[in-house]
Amino acid sequence: MEILRTPESCFADLPDFAWQPTYREITDSQGHTLRIASIEAGSADGPCVLLMHGEPSWSFLYRFMIAKLVDGGCRVVAPDLVGFGRSDKPAATSDYTYARHVEWMSRWFVASELSDVTLFCQDWGGLIGLRLVAAYPERFARVVTANTFLPTGDRPAGPAFDAWKQFSQTVPVFPVGQIIQRATVRKLTDAEVAAYDAPYPEERFKAGARIFPALVPVTPDNPEAPANRAAWEVLSGFNKPWLTLFSDQDPITKGGDQLFQKLVPGTAEQPHHVMVGGGHFLQEDVGVELAERILAWLG
Repeated sequence: MEILRTPESCFADLPDFAWQPTYREITDSQGHTLRIASIEAGSADGPCVLLMHGEPSWSFLYRFMIAKLVDGGCRVVAPDLVGFGRSDKPAATSDYTYARHVEWMSRWFVASELSDVTLFCQDWGGLIGLRLVAAYPERFARVVTANTFLPTGDRPAGPAFDAWKQFSQTVPVFPVGQIIQRATVRKLTDAEVAAYDAPYPEERFKAGARIFPALVPVTPDNPEAPANRAAWEVLSGFNKPWLTLFSDQDPITKGGDQLFQKLVPGTAEQPHHVMVGGGHFLQEDVGVELAERILAWLG
């Protein structure tokens, strides 16, 4: 497996993102060693908030939330998934599977020795992060789901996702920064768009970002559909506090908050909220408000 590593020079002058990364190496079950980057900020004694991003973003997406949560006394950990941000990037789309992503981040999670965690997950951060919750429920104190889902292939993905999947697999140049912009309500600055493009100095660095939509279990026979069903069995018994903070302007995950509230017992009597003015990447649109609601929820 050829593994690419984005030069650090690509990450110069990132707006509102001065935190330095922490790097951990993991070795997967096939013997591949990968370096995974994370932002780790705030008080070591504060409540631990794990921020998991989706596709095609990276931990830069969480800069507004990180700053607010750290000011509120939290310890914040925001990893870059393999193939994204400052983490290593296998070069072939065939190198990426849903199962491998879960294994890679599971090994990183264990190596990071995180416990008593409050997970905030969006997009693929939920597809991977909720599998971590199911695998290590004793390590999680709370969960916040925002514009995400854990599909088992039993429901149609919907026309918005189908169009996104078709685009991602056929467009000659995968325009990462513009994809973020199109799924965000506010107008990003040129520097912010460039920051989302920064991890990918060449098209071959984008294999992970491009293939992700094709890995979503949208049919019952998807190889990861059974694993997600097994995860739901655990989550349907998860009694710890669980909050939904979905946005009002995301056509892909709209209504997913109601599914979590129906199936997860920990969602009972929690201060769920629909974030007004948020697109799919609601961290860009209402990130400070998201952090404020999490801080209030943590007490």
